Amino acid sequence: MQARSKNGDSEAWHVKSSQILSARELSDLNAKSNLKGALRLLGHLTVMGISGYLWATYLDRGFIALPALAIYGFSFAAMFAPTHECAHRTAFANNQFNDAVAWFAGLLSFYNSTFYRRYHKWHHRYTRIPGKDPELGDPQPKTIGEYVWQISGIPWWRGKIQNHVRIALGQVEDYPYIPETARSEVIRSTRLQLLAYGAAIALSVAFSQPWFLLYWLLPLAVGQPILRFILLAEHTNCTLDENPLANTRTTLTLAPLRFLMWNMPFHAEHHLYASIPFHALPAAHEKLKSHFIHVDPGYVQVNRTILKNLGQLEA
Repeated sequence: MQARSKNGDSEAWHVKSSQILSARELSDLNAKSNLKGALRLLGHLTVMGISGYLWATYLDRGFIALPALAIYGFSFAAMFAPTHECAHRTAFANNQFNDAVAWFAGLLSFYNSTFYRRYHKWHHRYTRIPGKDPELGDPQPKTIGEYVWQISGIPWWRGKIQNHVRIALGQVEDYPYIPETARSEVIRSTRLQLLAYGAAIALSVAFSQPWFLLYWLLPLAVGQPILRFILLAEHTNCTLDENPLANTRTTLTLAPLRFLMWNMPFHAEHHLYASIPFHALPAAHEKLKSHFIHVDPGYVQVNRTILKNLGQLEA
């Protein structure tokens, strides 16, 4: 397998992924666990529950309410992480658990897991290949204004609403990663998700309470910029080619953030071996870190570099 350099020429990769880990090492790392998946999910929901309780109880005390809201909101936005893990069907050993948790986590984070699994499969198959990787359809910022706009989460909200509505209306022809055999399932899943939001809104209206706004919409809006700040680091300014050792970034960050993101910051490891479950990624990092081009110390540093190089480097 070869990677293309920035000028279009081909250059041999120094290391093929199949030569880095032995079959035995990979087999050990690939071991899935219902228990570890359940414990991580329980921990995530516990953070959400405690911070949500503090947000709801101390609304009139900003010094408690605002930090609680930030944590509560990010715990919602970070439900994208179990959606991602379960879409790969690696978070649990049982695929029914994976699919059920993926849908539930997607409901909380405003992703639809049934759609996302097909979308994300293409992202892994064609990572950083222009015209093929669907993530490259989201433009990367080239000015400070574009950076702030993207970090705000507003383009994400707009895109999610448009996609959910289009799919719910049965308009799936423009999504090449959704095979015809899966279209009805994706449409049905999206409609059910929108129905759940509609029911939550109706319940709030029926009781004349701002529950939907205060305990889901506002927190998720607060949490999204934090998630955008994290996700922007995964591939920005990495190579636009097929080389998984260079086209994806691992970011070394704080343990609480790794916990809520289900170890997604070990993103280069994940892209190189997508079969490795979240709980084994730290061990995989120790074996693989020397092979990667992009292993960076923290999201603040990565985003500083992105801002410094706006408009100068590849997306």
